[in-house]
Amino acid sequence: MVHGLWTIDLLNVLKEKIKKLIVVVGPTAVGKTRTAIELAKHFKTEILSADSRQFFKEISIGTAKPEDAELAEAKHHFINSHSIFDEINAGRFEVEALALLEQLFQKYDTLIMVGGSGLYINALCDGLDDLPKADESLRQQIVERYENEGLSYLQQEVERLDPEYFKQVDVNNPQRLMRALEVCLMTGEPFSTFRTKETKNRPFQIIKIGLNLPREELYQRINHRVDLMVNAGLVEEVQSMEASKHIYALQTVGYTELFDYFEGKHDLQKAIDLIKQNTRRFAKRQITWFNRDKGTHWFQPEEVNAIIELLQKEYGVKG
Repeated sequence: MVHGLWTIDLLNVLKEKIKKLIVVVGPTAVGKTRTAIELAKHFKTEILSADSRQFFKEISIGTAKPEDAELAEAKHHFINSHSIFDEINAGRFEVEALALLEQLFQKYDTLIMVGGSGLYINALCDGLDDLPKADESLRQQIVERYENEGLSYLQQEVERLDPEYFKQVDVNNPQRLMRALEVCLMTGEPFSTFRTKETKNRPFQIIKIGLNLPREELYQRINHRVDLMVNAGLVEEVQSMEASKHIYALQTVGYTELFDYFEGKHDLQKAIDLIKQNTRRFAKRQITWFNRDKGTHWFQPEEVNAIIELLQKEYGVKG
């Protein structure tokens, strides 16, 4: 019996010694920023953003960056860290974020990562395959055809060019289909030939916390957030970026709808309605993406105390 207790104590000590990355995921507008800040304050640590739009210093309102007061509550990384003119992608984020983690883990036993960009989170947690460099011009052509012809265009092309990958992929995920199609067209080879399917080992423990809300409540939050963005000057922010609208970083919800408004394709109210609709669709895709990871612990955003209790009791995270 004593031997058993000693073994349990040793395991608990080892569990506490392992460096830990708490990853907070979930759909847009669910409350990830507030939850991550509360966790960072409780565990006295810092936050890495894994939101692929909040990197860019030129745009703020449409990306729902943390406000200055929130940034003052806990130190954030990868907020305003890059320019829209930089070539930033999931592969580069993997390299830069791992280097930063190595540095910060010298000071902290626990760090927080928060974001809704599933590919960027996967890049850091699992690693990416060694895929060919993206071709922005080709990608834009694919995006435009997707917008004009819908998901069926992507499905048909990927099935034609890479039937093996088509059997494995989530055929309702346009981002994965677009990347596969891009690689097929760039290289003339099936996308599946470039995939190693190997998860890279990380020298720290990854604990995933998912946040979600009932669908109707989430959609109300999204609509309200868009209204707040418009009142805060979203139209003016997008107009100031009109000369750079061709840049991939700006081909995103909240910006493309207003660029179309400036071109006279629809009126302002229609643009705002489209931003709300497209953001709701984006949130739905995010939920589908994150739900595939069965290791994620799901909570509602107000359940911070329950999250802290889980982290302390099950994973030995110290405050």
